Amino acid sequence: MEITERKQPLLIYMVLFVCWLMLLPVMASAAASTEKQAPGRSMAQQATKSKKLWHTSDHSKHKVLQKDFTSGAELTQACISCHSEAETQFHKTIHWTWLADPADKKRAYGKAGNSLNNFCISTNRTDDASCLACHPGWGTSTESRVNCLVCHSQTKMNFDEAITDIKGFLEEGDDESKEMAREIQAELRDAAQNIGLPARQNCGSCHFYGGGGDGVKHGDLDTSLVKPSKTLDVHMGTDGQNFTCTRCHTTTLHNISGRVYTQPAATDRKSLVEDDLVNKITCESCHTDQPHKSGQKMNEHTDKVACQTCHIPDFARVNPTKMSWDWAQSGKLKDGKKFKTKDEFGKFDYMSIKGQMKWAKNVKPDYFWYNGAIKSVTAKDKIDPAGTARVSWPVGDQQDANSRIYPFKVHIGNQPYDKINQTLLMPLLSGQKGYWNTLDWNEALTVGQTSMGLPFSGEFDFVETTYVFPITHMVAPKDNSLSCTACHSKTDSRLANLKGFYMPGRDVSSFLNFAGWGAVLASLIGVLIHALGRFLSRGNGKNRKED
Repeated sequence: MEITERKQPLLIYMVLFVCWLMLLPVMASAAASTEKQAPGRSMAQQATKSKKLWHTSDHSKHKVLQKDFTSGAELTQACISCHSEAETQFHKTIHWTWLADPADKKRAYGKAGNSLNNFCISTNRTDDASCLACHPGWGTSTESRVNCLVCHSQTKMNFDEAITDIKGFLEEGDDESKEMAREIQAELRDAAQNIGLPARQNCGSCHFYGGGGDGVKHGDLDTSLVKPSKTLDVHMGTDGQNFTCTRCHTTTLHNISGRVYTQPAATDRKSLVEDDLVNKITCESCHTDQPHKSGQKMNEHTDKVACQTCHIPDFARVNPTKMSWDWAQSGKLKDGKKFKTKDEFGKFDYMSIKGQMKWAKNVKPDYFWYNGAIKSVTAKDKIDPAGTARVSWPVGDQQDANSRIYPFKVHIGNQPYDKINQTLLMPLLSGQKGYWNTLDWNEALTVGQTSMGLPFSGEFDFVETTYVFPITHMVAPKDNSLSCTACHSKTDSRLANLKGFYMPGRDVSSFLNFAGWGAVLASLIGVLIHALGRFLSRGNGKNRKED
């Protein structure tokens, strides 16, 4: 008598198959983790493997730089005696013209044109001399020669002040004054001989202080980046890659890549793997569009989410940045005099000449769809004062193939506008007739608008405004990047304000929920029916005796 062997129930195979499907991502992840590092990081290291710079010229040996200089023009002439085309090239760049397109006379985008902002408002087409402290010429004249040293000298020095002091001491003419002049001339001569590519301190002397002070303008550019740690910026950290600005901001004929206002910084998203002549200005340039290890879900995000969104979780992590500026509160006096107060960061949060200001650290960015271009209004454009007026805003949307979800600093302003013409106004701030001296808005606005050649009705009020700054510096170490739940969450999602698309974990879809739970219920019913059927059919499967 034999007992027949029954086949393994189908249910067991189904359970094993489901378990295998569940374990598949884990096994794939484990396989990927055996790789030494993500391909994108390997590509970046390959693209930037040469760290040591070499030079073909020792400027200290050039006789033209061994003289005593008495003017900025003499210094510039000494430079172009060898670099013959440099000044001509530089005169055509936005760093000199302060215009996005000098040929566009109608719109005149740029600091030297009709553009304005909601912090220091305007340069009044460079009539405001205080703004010209960052113009790369000599002194505060836009008609001067180019000051090559401000970008290329590796010596930290106030070159305008040095030239002014030399002239003053030589004019005094006594022996002690002449000796003082010679000492400054020696320092200036050494600075003219200590030449190299622009370093962080060169670029930062203006860009870290944009808007009138350290960290006022950009949330991700301030003096903490002169000698940062890699915890602040993995690329620029002196204990890490120690990148200078020119490592990414490459140049062509003195035009520096990276400007992102009237047009994108990059017209395509090619990497150096695809085209070794492409500018290294985007993350994809070095890391490619598949920067993470093979099989990781993050690689499926790069067509919609910018690298900066996850890898810069917050900005202003060392120094505070200015987040709002209310000009309407300016003009107050204490005991008949102008006054200032400071906040917990040691920053001025009120000044009679500027109004109420708010600073913040470790700021969580705002997020928008962004294709690399930013639109803005000019002093000629009408605004709607009934709500918050946008002075600048990012261009892009979900359907744009070049758009990504991108982090921004949004600065809130409250600034003067013309109640009749409904345009933002450009007051003159510095100088004898400037608002900082007179605290008289009518006079400052009249003088400022006249210098711009623009009308002013004489009736003004203040309107709340917003101005955006893309965040791309202060890249945190990968261990400090955002987790998935920072966005894929029903509560406190960083992307809560971005609508028009479904995001798993953040959004609720009645249809998907119904379909999902329906599938679960159907599977459960199927399992139960199968089990019931097996149970009821056991009678037919009793062991039979065989002859």
